[in-house]
Amino acid sequence: MLKSNRLLLFLVVCLCGTTLLGLGAAYSQYRLLNVYYKDLNDVRLNPLGVRYHPWKSELIESDKPVVVFYGDSRAFQWTTPSGLAEFATVYNRGVGSETSVQSKERFAYHVPQLQPDVIVLQIGINDLKTLPLFPDAQDVIIQNTKNNIDTLIEKAQAEGAHVVLTTIFPVAEVPLSRRLVWSKDIETAIADVNAHIAAKQSMDTVSVLETVQILTNGSSKVDPSYSVDLLHLNAAGYAALNTELMPLLEALLSGG
Repeated sequence: MLKSNRLLLFLVVCLCGTTLLGLGAAYSQYRLLNVYYKDLNDVRLNPLGVRYHPWKSELIESDKPVVVFYGDSRAFQWTTPSGLAEFATVYNRGVGSETSVQSKERFAYHVPQLQPDVIVLQIGINDLKTLPLFPDAQDVIIQNTKNNIDTLIEKAQAEGAHVVLTTIFPVAEVPLSRRLVWSKDIETAIADVNAHIAAKQSMDTVSVLETVQILTNGSSKVDPSYSVDLLHLNAAGYAALNTELMPLLEALLSGG
């Protein structure tokens, strides 16, 4: 009888544990879906992300050359390289979740009035991460990403700015929660677009910052010490990038 009671208690505990785990997983999925639902409707209300940076916000009176970080959340989270503010006025005009076409269309609202000398551009991952959702349009999505990057370069040139075109950051290990909407096609496409970006190095007004080697340390994924999640970097990741970016900006802004 005692053994039966113990077995029953064990089964009840296991059942309760399984139920709690299931509820926890369901709640996590609900929160994730809620975030995506809000993001979707935010894009419908504010498709170009214009309200995140009002036209005249943060304008600084200065005789220093101007550097603008521009693009998606990876640009928005990019910390200013140590020492850069001493000889340049720095603006960040990144917008989270933005695609390359949104950055292209938003450019006129957020960049010309800053009169940039250098634009650091990081864009593309939010286009390419949609590939598994639209398998019949993969080639079109990839080509449009390349075309939009080319147009952004042209817009920067029209403003007299030099572009530091950064390759699309690699991704970290794919968590279980993202595997249903992820595929190897995304990483293949990142490499494809990055080859397109690398070819821009031959242009007089473009410098390419190769981010993949910096962030992966020889692996195919972002070094875990640089990663905060699948797509984004922590402070150490940006510090590693800034180690290579800072000398490039110094040379450009000094006329070297």
